[in-house]
Amino acid sequence: MATRTLGRVAKALLAPALALGATVGLASAPASAAVWSSCDQWGNTSLNGYTLYNNIWGSGAGSQCIWANSGTNWGVWANHPDTGGIKSYPNSKKVINKSITSLSSLTSSYNVTVPSSGAYNTSYDIWDTDYDYEIMLWVNKTGAVGPLGTSQGNVTLGGHTWTVYKGNNGANDVFSFVRTSNSSSGTVDVLPILKWIKDTKGWFGNETIGDVQFGYEITSSSGGMDFQTNNLTVSGS
Repeated sequence: MATRTLGRVAKALLAPALALGATVGLASAPASAAVWSSCDQWGNTSLNGYTLYNNIWGSGAGSQCIWANSGTNWGVWANHPDTGGIKSYPNSKKVINKSITSLSSLTSSYNVTVPSSGAYNTSYDIWDTDYDYEIMLWVNKTGAVGPLGTSQGNVTLGGHTWTVYKGNNGANDVFSFVRTSNSSSGTVDVLPILKWIKDTKGWFGNETIGDVQFGYEITSSSGGMDFQTNNLTVSGS
């Protein structure tokens, strides 16, 4: 899980052998020309307060291109083989850098168009600044994918009902909240989720929240599939 961010793992150790065709980006771009696009494995840019990242990190990956009209309107075309293991986590990131107790609010709204086949999840990936803890919020999932760890039961928080999983990937603790039904749009009140982990469960203390990422954790998308973020907002104060 933690390898998606590449914060503590050398990119060279994870880099799959990719053959990205020069014409792939033409098939993946929106009808109107995007402000930015990249088919590079680690392609990234900053747009209006968000950082976009192509982030093809898993072994055995295929081709993938990311495009963006803004940090909140972007998409990915991905053609990853129908094999096990996560291939990529293309995402848009907003940096918060505030402790849980100093936050008065942390919310996000999303609106996505995703494939009906393949294997992937659409998720938030939220990190503390030391990368000791990872909080995943899965708003939808398709195919043979599942979270790390063991089920802790269901909880209704932040405007949604989730099945909660607790695990460790060898580098950090992972708390996954998997929505009990798929959603392509909505608003998540993130702060009550963080406070529930901290205060109700005691799984961590007053952590400083660093990155709030939103994207697509893709295991397979054989033949080429489009993942589109029609709108995304992350707001913390």
